[in-house]
Amino acid sequence: MSDRKYRQRGYQQDERDRDRDRGPRPSQTPRPDGPRERPEAPRTPNLMASHQLARCRNCAQILTLPIGLTATCPNCRADLHACVQCNFFDPGAHFQCMQPLTAAVAPKDTANLCQLFEPPLRLERQTSSGAPENSAKKAFDDLFKF
Repeated sequence: MSDRKYRQRGYQQDERDRDRDRGPRPSQTPRPDGPRERPEAPRTPNLMASHQLARCRNCAQILTLPIGLTATCPNCRADLHACVQCNFFDPGAHFQCMQPLTAAVAPKDTANLCQLFEPPLRLERQTSSGAPENSAKKAFDDLFKF
């Protein structure tokens, strides 16, 4: 009978038992095919295509740049050269602008002559394939020859 109370591996083992449980040491094991081959350069992930564009903050319509002083959104007719359409607009900042202003510009949603205006450019990823947007409608029209 064994002098140990528990027979689990690792419980009160001496050095002789530990070496036996581990198997051969790593320095003694031969490498199967020599050193592992490394690639020439790091692998790059497959990223989606991206592009910068400006969108209306009211209706998310894509805007054409540059934006003039009297420009309006082609979809919702909102003024585009306004504080709420600016990249520096922040409701929590002083005068609701992240740029240093000496006087407040009011109202924020109508066109103004602010020289610090910058359109809100956003980086958007291309998540869909190159299929046309109205492919279902086009297929329906082609079916019935409209």
